[in-house]
Amino acid sequence: MSRRRLLPPALLGALLLAALPALVLWSLATGPAAQLDARTLLRGALAAVGLGESLPGSLQAIVELRLWRTLTTTGVGAALALSGALLQGLFRNPLASPDVLGVTGGASLGATLAILALGGYGPLLLSGLAGGSALLVPLAGFLGAAGVVTLVTLLAGAGARVSVPALLLFGLAVNTCLGGVLALLSSLVLANWEVSRAILAWTFGSLDDRAPAHVATVWAGLLLAGAAVPFVARELDLLAAGEEDARSLGVHTVRVRRLVVLASSLAAAAAVAVSGQIAFVGLVAPHLVRLAAGRGHRALLPLAALSGAVLLLGVDTAQRALLGDRALPPGVAMSLLGGPFFLGLLLVARRELNTW
Repeated sequence: MSRRRLLPPALLGALLLAALPALVLWSLATGPAAQLDARTLLRGALAAVGLGESLPGSLQAIVELRLWRTLTTTGVGAALALSGALLQGLFRNPLASPDVLGVTGGASLGATLAILALGGYGPLLLSGLAGGSALLVPLAGFLGAAGVVTLVTLLAGAGARVSVPALLLFGLAVNTCLGGVLALLSSLVLANWEVSRAILAWTFGSLDDRAPAHVATVWAGLLLAGAAVPFVARELDLLAAGEEDARSLGVHTVRVRRLVVLASSLAAAAAVAVSGQIAFVGLVAPHLVRLAAGRGHRALLPLAALSGAVLLLGVDTAQRALLGDRALPPGVAMSLLGGPFFLGLLLVARRELNTW
């Protein structure tokens, strides 16, 4: 049986790097307010970061809204995909995703509590925060995700060691509990349409009306998580053969687990904190890279981040261009694409699932 030929990682990286700027330009040019040429977009983008003269009238505001959305979308896609690739390498399972540790559930709970506070349900929580309320939802989402990951890791730990199967099971259990709490909070505020609508929008994911604070949050989380890649890439390759073999080759498995959990949680928490729940990016993007360019994590991890950025930005821009004001929330769009993909993976891996 002939072995399937893979793309050289450098070639795949070059293709993704060529596609990303084109998608960024398309995203900046796509919107109902005005059709802008490349020169106008460049001038407005430079002015947004203080490197040029502002566009006249409302054009500058239009370009800035599109710019912050584009940069946020790119960062969210990259962060979710990097998180998924790290977790898949740690669990040695292509079906793993950021959801398994409760990252998205914890971030959603934190964001929901912040939305309730902003809606008048927590006046004490907001005392003295008049100037920083715009940062409250992302900050609360990040703290919620970090808190849940810490809880899951402590519950799954046995002394200095953390069991990977236990981490998976406790993550799923905590996610179930969080889902119940979120449903309870949503039901309690059904009478308040504005607050209920905000919580629902967070559940579906939202990339509208992004601001520089959102861009800074997701890119800071992505860069910090990416800094861990050189310290875990080789170790994840060795772990693919099993923990005992990896330990015999000198891999400090406990340190690698902790570093991967920290990095993947940081990336996913930063993404969810600014965009809400957007499913399947962390599952689909790493898997496609693995099919195209192989399993070596030194190339897989950065390529997964690039592919996640291209995937989410491409889907978001395409549906805005095609559907206009009727564009679906990004979480819904990715679920419609990722759900069948996930089902296909389950069918392909049916034999492996019988051994779990």
